[in-house]
Amino acid sequence: MTRRDYLQLMAAAAGPLAPAIRASGDADRETRMKWWHEARFGMFIHWGLYSVLGRHEWVMENEGIPVAEYEQLAQRFHPKPNAARDWARLAKQAGQKYMVMTTKHHEGFCLFDSKLTDYCAPRQGPGRDLVKEYVEAARGEGMRVGFYYSLMDWHHPDGARCATDDAARRRFVDYIHGQIRELLTNYGKIDVLWYDVAWPLKAAGWESEKMNAMVFQLQPEIIVNNRNGLEGDFATPEQHITAGNRAWESCMTMNDSWGYQRADDNWKTPRTVVRNLVTCAHDTGNYLLNIGPRPDGSIPEDSVRILTAVGKWMERNGPAIYRSEKCQPGSSDYAGFSRQGNTLYMHVYYWPGDTAALGGLMNRVKSARFLATGKEVKFDQDQFRLRLTGLPAKAPDDPVTTFALECDGEPRQETTESVRKQRPRLKA
Repeated sequence: MTRRDYLQLMAAAAGPLAPAIRASGDADRETRMKWWHEARFGMFIHWGLYSVLGRHEWVMENEGIPVAEYEQLAQRFHPKPNAARDWARLAKQAGQKYMVMTTKHHEGFCLFDSKLTDYCAPRQGPGRDLVKEYVEAARGEGMRVGFYYSLMDWHHPDGARCATDDAARRRFVDYIHGQIRELLTNYGKIDVLWYDVAWPLKAAGWESEKMNAMVFQLQPEIIVNNRNGLEGDFATPEQHITAGNRAWESCMTMNDSWGYQRADDNWKTPRTVVRNLVTCAHDTGNYLLNIGPRPDGSIPEDSVRILTAVGKWMERNGPAIYRSEKCQPGSSDYAGFSRQGNTLYMHVYYWPGDTAALGGLMNRVKSARFLATGKEVKFDQDQFRLRLTGLPAKAPDDPVTTFALECDGEPRQETTESVRKQRPRLKA
């Protein structure tokens, strides 16, 4: 099974015909998820033995590396002490509110202390519990703590045969449930459990209802995603932003790789990251942006550069992202939109110069200002458009300039086609 195959399966599972099997904890979901909806922005961390090779997190599968050969990487994995402190500081600086770390990726190597296998960080090269260090670092910076856990396991002897051998399935499911129990018992309060890759079983085979019942018994306030075959608390579009009719979080890489890939230089710009944040905020989604630390735990300089720039923007413009509400206006060729109450935030991606205009706004604007500085902006408005005037020739904020428009009610916008039909026709 390739990564492409998996993404296709995920897309199919998210379709309108997917069974709506609900996780335990529905009754108090709104309470459990309040902080998550307000946070909007989180850090994903993909880190494991694949970082040693630096050739993609699916390198074991993609290159057909035998288990016995791949296992040797565990003795070459020697992270510097408390590398996670740098991750947590960067997350806070970037304006991110929660972190989700790979406790075990598909390779099967556990970064936590597991009594169920010796293939774990305390009994291999690192010689210590890397998940414990991460949890302490995240809490130290005021971050909410999330655990990623891959159900698929290329290392476990029953990881693939469980699909056709029920005795193997029983052993493997007990192993997986046992490790989830360890993770949710040994590290204090955990805020997010992020399952991944239910292949080769379905929800019934994984005993996912029982799995989630255990999770909520151990961590009553936790939230879980939808990748163990159940609906969970939130959906997880990957590498794209697709709003759904329920809670959702778009997870994305900063280049093209989740794990450390030394040759991958296809970095997103800070402007692209901000645009993605705005797009998620527009439809009340979250944005989980990944870093792939090197084997020593250090963060690639480009990741630091991008997140530092985004963090500076968030310091000035965070109110347009955090606690954002569903936003109906969205029609512009050079701007995006988000909303809180009657305040419409217009995020200008391509600076137009002296005048910025918005067509079809149905509300009367009471005031306009630059969000970053609070400086008032002159404007005029008629039935067809709002014009923000007297603007500087160069964009006053980087990488995106945001206007805060106070409206006389919840902001609404006519569609472009509706506006066009209302305009008087010009005579030939």
